[in-house]
Amino acid sequence: MAIETGAMTAEQIVADAKRYTLYDWHVQSKASPLAIDRAEGVYMYGVDGRRWLDFSSQLMGVNIGHGDKRVTDAIARQAEKLPYLSPFHAFEGRAVLGKRLAGLWPGAIEKTFFTLGGAEANENAVKMAKAVTGRQKVLARYRSYHGSTYATMSMTGDPRRWPNETPPMPGVVHVLDPYHGPKRGFDDAATALELLEETIELEGPETIAAFILEPVTGTNGILIPPDGYLQGVRELCTRFGIQMIADEVMCGWGRTGEWFAVDNWKVVPDIITTAKGLTSSYAPLGAVGLAPHVAAYFEENMFWGGLTYNTHPLGVAAAIAAIDVLEDDDLIGNARRLDPVMRAHHEALAAAHPSVGRTRNIGLFGIIELVKNRETMEPLTPFNTMNETMQQLGRFLIDNGLSTFIRWWNVMTNPPLCITEEQLAEGFEIIDRSLAIADAAMEE
Repeated sequence: MAIETGAMTAEQIVADAKRYTLYDWHVQSKASPLAIDRAEGVYMYGVDGRRWLDFSSQLMGVNIGHGDKRVTDAIARQAEKLPYLSPFHAFEGRAVLGKRLAGLWPGAIEKTFFTLGGAEANENAVKMAKAVTGRQKVLARYRSYHGSTYATMSMTGDPRRWPNETPPMPGVVHVLDPYHGPKRGFDDAATALELLEETIELEGPETIAAFILEPVTGTNGILIPPDGYLQGVRELCTRFGIQMIADEVMCGWGRTGEWFAVDNWKVVPDIITTAKGLTSSYAPLGAVGLAPHVAAYFEENMFWGGLTYNTHPLGVAAAIAAIDVLEDDDLIGNARRLDPVMRAHHEALAAAHPSVGRTRNIGLFGIIELVKNRETMEPLTPFNTMNETMQQLGRFLIDNGLSTFIRWWNVMTNPPLCITEEQLAEGFEIIDRSLAIADAAMEE
């Protein structure tokens, strides 16, 4: 039986979506989705007429903003002409996007392997690193997220890995991140690199194929590395023949005020992975960029991998158009210009609210860490939980027109890169009011 679209109420949509579909990362009975009708720019509009400022670019991926017709029209044109093609063939979009990326990737990276999303990109990057080196171990950091497939979940360093270790993929070695939580904060680069080198030596560098890391960690706290850290990682990887894989799925495509986060430190990885902002999440597409020596290996050796949706024409069309928008509207420049503006908003919140323990941002990639006590810096909710205070704060934000990503004691500030100063101020004004809830929950 056909169901007429556009005729359902918000309540019906939510009820049927919950009954007939499974929500990820949720106990299903506790899922509370919004019924969204449309989105434009930095705003989402509900079926019931409500409006929310999107302060997390959905999952930190809608970098150009919502509803840009330059991208949706490009997808429609491609759908009319060639909606799908086997990855064993070629079409104009594949050639155009491949050449375009060759001019944007860091350093001499030129060749690209396309995937459907970020997890597939990371999984294939590790597969390539193992093939090129002939080694089997992979270093990954705690407080990282690399995807929810078998391999990428094993590499992930946060608690989402725990229920999925049945058993974990062998050969993954987790190392400490420079950041150690609100109480301890960040190690300096030298200390963090000493710990990393010690782990490499104890594991045996000749056994390690790759070190995968988010140059700026995303969902685990917008963790900006101390200056010198990424350069030191690059040096260690080069010295020991380890392939450095930069996971730029979330931090790439202008989010940090540069095309890619590694560009802030002038570091060139051996392999770079991305998705999300590549198409501004208008269509699924991931990508793996290969340094010349990695690409050269597969000139004479079989690449034992393949994906039905490698180089999907609709995703390719979306990516080309989204990159055009980033360039034409100078959205990366806007993220760079608004970097100090967001920092000033963070500092104002810290001055006004004792519950604000730490804040940080790079470009339009930001976070507010809430604490129970500024002297002890104990987080407002325990690790790997979201207590009633944080749940109440999240409900306040939604009820007052702001949608953002809240995790544990963290409030994310990651709006689309097209946001204006006025819209940024609008979002922070709502957060300012919400923090009365956190202040009231502080311990004496």
